[in-house]
Amino acid sequence: MRRRPSTFLVTLKRAALPAAALTVMAFFGIYAVAGPNGVLALGDYKRQLVKRERDYALLDQRRTMLRNRVALLDPRHANPDMVDELVRKELNVAHPDEVIVPLR
Repeated sequence: MRRRPSTFLVTLKRAALPAAALTVMAFFGIYAVAGPNGVLALGDYKRQLVKRERDYALLDQRRTMLRNRVALLDPRHANPDMVDELVRKELNVAHPDEVIVPLR
């Protein structure tokens, strides 16, 4: 005579696969909302974007300034004022009666 399995065990076996599927779906759902690339991280990404755009604007200004200085120091037609400024700055020479006004 075979023993009949209890209805609780039968129900538990039937519910195992759907429970596992729900657990996996819940994990991915929570990860989509609260994970590092989730919906809640969107605000942080926006803040980082604003900061990086600000940094880029500063770097772009600096690049424009450096491009201008390079153009002024072109060997074919160097700007005499720029050359004089750089020579005095690098060699630290000036006449005693000269007044030097730093621009920065």
